[in-house]
Amino acid sequence: MTILDGIIQQANTELFDLLEWAKEWQVELTDIDRLKQEGLYLMVDGDRISLQQGGKKAPGPVLVDFVSGASAHRRKYGGGNGQSIAKAVGISGAYKPTVLDATAGLGRDAFVLATLGCDVTLIERHPVVYLLLKSGLQCAQGEVEVADIMARMKLLQGNSIELLGDWLKLGYKQPDIVYLDPMFPHTTASAEAKKEMKLFRSLVGADVDEDQLWAQADAIARCRIVVKRPAKAPPLAGKAPSYSLLGKANRFDIYSKAKVSKA
Repeated sequence: MTILDGIIQQANTELFDLLEWAKEWQVELTDIDRLKQEGLYLMVDGDRISLQQGGKKAPGPVLVDFVSGASAHRRKYGGGNGQSIAKAVGISGAYKPTVLDATAGLGRDAFVLATLGCDVTLIERHPVVYLLLKSGLQCAQGEVEVADIMARMKLLQGNSIELLGDWLKLGYKQPDIVYLDPMFPHTTASAEAKKEMKLFRSLVGADVDEDQLWAQADAIARCRIVVKRPAKAPPLAGKAPSYSLLGKANRFDIYSKAKVSKA
């Protein structure tokens, strides 16, 4: 199974066994000159892993950075508990629910929730996206300004439908919230998001098992399920939410299961 057009190694990494990974996924190890050709490449520069499109006028790399850029701005100026995602999850000054992000992607929403004090478990099934996340977490762990946030984020690799089906048997605690943001074929006004969405669609494709994902989330969530959707998209798996929080581009559909004490 080929999922990339090559791996470009600029420096050794301890995050994963590069040779074994390349062999398993039938990916060629190549050099930086390969970027002149069109394709999708994994860039390995030590523990910094990124996804790069090749060819003329290709956009810059996609990577997970929890320390600088957009993540730093959101951490400092994002609005705290007043953010829509905080309201959707139910965060308050006294209540910091445990969250299972079953469709982690680049981990941005999980990072926001961890910044606000929640313990967040991230699940990512695609091996390349998992490596991007693992790299971002690894590179941020040594940074004092976000070390406490990183300590609240735990990453798992696997299929969420399968993992959630055996969640308690595997010894994990039941989460207060299951958070879902499955891949959906929609447009966005952000040039940065467009670049990443284009790469992700070519790599991952849209999620087509939302019925099963919904069923497992419903079975394991203790208090509520929160689903992030494009503003005009139908509800996940055709399930009408208890209520929704609407934004300009996205909305959060909230499915209430139980009332919790916030004391």
